[in-house]
Amino acid sequence: MTNLNMIFETIIITQDADETPHVTPFGVRYEDEKVIIAPYKPSTTLNNILANHFAVMNVTDDVRVFAGALTGHNNWPLVPVSKNPRSKNFGFSLANCLAHTLLELIEVRDDLQRPQLVMKTVKTVNHINHNNQHNQALKGFNRAQAAVIELSILFSRLQLLPKEKVLTERAYLQIAIDKTAGERELEAWAWLTEKIEHFYANN
Repeated sequence: MTNLNMIFETIIITQDADETPHVTPFGVRYEDEKVIIAPYKPSTTLNNILANHFAVMNVTDDVRVFAGALTGHNNWPLVPVSKNPRSKNFGFSLANCLAHTLLELIEVRDDLQRPQLVMKTVKTVNHINHNNQHNQALKGFNRAQAAVIELSILFSRLQLLPKEKVLTERAYLQIAIDKTAGERELEAWAWLTEKIEHFYANN
């Protein structure tokens, strides 16, 4: 039985009617083989999925993508995704992710704030790395990567959370960054910290 309270941090890519991709971090849940995406109203992700019924879920250990999607550093290479080589483009995946899954909307559980979009898996692809080998499955985030993910979540809720809470939690997360961060994590952390400081300087 799937734990319905467990949230998995992914990158969701949707596209609008003009096939313009929208890249955003998203915590998803599983109900057996189905993926549950619950975007807030209003949101681009919600509008895009309701319009074309597809999304692409990406698994990556590069936390710069999570931070970058929120801070404007979002020039990540994308590749088209289709059901098979002869079908139309149903969206985009990150070129350098570990794996991506094409999802199709099968049910909408409406809600005033966060409708639940029930998605079925159409196709999952494990990506090939520069050594022409399949990338290993994500084994979990290390402490620095987890710290970046947590600060990304805090950043996405700056309008909702007290300043003291955000800065206190950031100071605690900084410990993991100082002890275990690599170049990617340091870059992502710098993006988020700069944007947080700018937010509080102007509010």
